[in-house]
Order: sequence, then structure tokens, then C-alpha cells
Amino acid sequence: AGMIHPNMATMLAFLTTDAAVDRDFLQTALKRAADVSFNMVTVDGDTSTNDTLMLLANGLAANPAIDSGSPLAEAFQKALEQVCIYLAKSIARDGEGATRLIEVVVKGASSEADARIAARTVAGSSLVKSAVHGCDPNWGRIAAAAGRSGCAMVEERTDVYIADMCLLKSGRPLPFDKKAASALLKCDEVSLRVELNLGAFSAVAWGCDLSEEYVVINAEYTT
Repeated sequence: AGMIHPNMATMLAFLTTDAAVDRDFLQTALKRAADVSFNMVTVDGDTSTNDTLMLLANGLAANPAIDSGSPLAEAFQKALEQVCIYLAKSIARDGEGATRLIEVVVKGASSEADARIAARTVAGSSLVKSAVHGCDPNWGRIAAAAGRSGCAMVEERTDVYIADMCLLKSGRPLPFDKKAASALLKCDEVSLRVELNLGAFSAVAWGCDLSEEYVVINAEYTT
């Protein structure tokens, strides 16, 4: 089983492979894959007690068992991460009432932990999600979410982008075409980027916009 960050979504994920894989390597590979995929996705910040990710290898391929020293180890890891990222993005894309997938990229963080927490916080911010839904290019909400995440951040070094359009450079707002920026937020996939310019670490998180339908779905939900 993989370790799931308590900000995911209600999810049961089962992956299978015919490859023969060493058990310890399988666990390590799944944990690494979960960290860059399912642990970087958020729909509403809530979690479920049954969030589960499992990977089963039956060995039917009869290959020499893949372990950390195997020439196939890197290829197996990359394939596993590709599958997990695809599924994680699908969770965000299909969130309750979602109309847009949001991808948040944080670059230039002083540590991997900082990059990850900043990206997740921006992707999970209700104010950012609402701004995306309303096509409001509010860079302040993006910067504020990164700032409250707990990551190291220096205002004078921070850049904020929507797609390739820079709205904030070195902590200073730039003039920009609001209609063009709003149009970027109308796309099915919205890209937000925060460059901290403090180090060499980066991370990617995925979320979705916050729509009126989200409230309707969850207000009517009963168990």
C-alpha cells in the first residue's frame, strides 16, 4: 500500500502489473510515485478514512525480479509515476462540480518540502479556486496562498504567472491585458506558476475550480 497525504480526496486506487518485482522495491517505488501524484492532488482539502492506493505484482511476466539495482528499475519507476499522475489529474479534473483542471507549478523553492507545500496550498485555496471559476486573474490570491503555506518566501524575489503571462515580477505587479489573462483562465486546463527564486527545488500540484455545483452536490449528499 502507498502512503496517502490527508488532503487527497475519497479514493480507492488499485494498480496491477504482470512484472516480477521485489517486494521492498515495489513498496519504495509506490511511495515515490504517490508522493508526486496522489499526494499532490486536492479537490476540497477534505479526506476520507478509506483513502487507499495499492499496487499488486503477480510475476506472470517471469522476468528476473526487478529490484533497486535492476537495469529496469528506473523504467519501472517512470512508468508507475506516469500512470499515477494520469490518475491523480483525473481525480482533480472530475472533482464535484469541477469545470477546469488547475495545475500549480512552484519553482525555485529552497527545499522539496517547501515546493510541495506551496503548490498544494495554492491548488487547495478556496479563493484561488473561486477566482479561476470566475476567470478573475487575481495574482494576489495566488501569492497569498503560497505565502501562508509555510514555505520560505521573499516578496522581492517572487514571480507569479498564469500560463506564460507574468503578472507579478520580483514582487512588483506588472501591467497586463486583463481580458487576455481572463481568457487563459477559461481553458479546460489552467496553469498557475509561482517562482520563488530561492533555490533549485520544484513541485507540481493539481486541483480544480470551485463552482456553485460543488455546494449543491455536497449539500444534497446523504449517507
